Amino acid sequence: MKNGNYTLLLVDDEPDILEFVGYNLRKEGFKVLTANNGQEGLKIARKEKPELILLDVMMPGMDGIETCDEIRKSSDLEDTLIAFLTARGEDYSQVAGFDAGADDYITKPIKPKVLISRIKALLRRYGQNKKGRSTQEFGEVSIDLDKYQVRYRDKKLDLPRKEFELLTLLTSRPGKVFHRDEILDKIWGNEVVVGGRTIDVHIRKLREKIGDRYIKTVKGVGYKFDA
Repeated sequence: MKNGNYTLLLVDDEPDILEFVGYNLRKEGFKVLTANNGQEGLKIARKEKPELILLDVMMPGMDGIETCDEIRKSSDLEDTLIAFLTARGEDYSQVAGFDAGADDYITKPIKPKVLISRIKALLRRYGQNKKGRSTQEFGEVSIDLDKYQVRYRDKKLDLPRKEFELLTLLTSRPGKVFHRDEILDKIWGNEVVVGGRTIDVHIRKLREKIGDRYIKTVKGVGYKFDA
């Protein structure tokens, strides 16, 4: 998965850290949001729902531990990863950080390449967490991955296997544009595809069942799911 599909929130009261770390993350293609205190970071997190939050520990007002604790109380941020950025000599707070729900603890200063590597490792965990969830809700659409069931407006839909797989692929990353070649590879693989309009036919059938508002066509590229 491309880095540009991930939103990262960097919360630190030091402008130099926001600028330096933010620059290196953006250079890697990540979408980066910043906040210079815990209260602002919490507000942005609830609104933007980033995949990963990098939190400074020592901040005036609401410190990183308190901010992490508040984030973990929000059910719509339960999959969000949290990593603390801490200066050397503050390691005493590691236990408190993990107790508050942190996923990692990164000591600064840190070389950009090492930081990027740690972040990518965390984001792989995020992807695994999303895949591990059985039921997913997208507005009026509910997908139960374990039972292989889809409901629309609380009505059970009987989807053929390929339609179900196509829908779950698109909903695996809402807003991401899936290229036609990627869809063919992941859904049909090495199977013989009869006709070049196979994807379009399945998309049309899905739209007939869940309406037109969710699945969007990106001309000349592919399709995306807008929740």
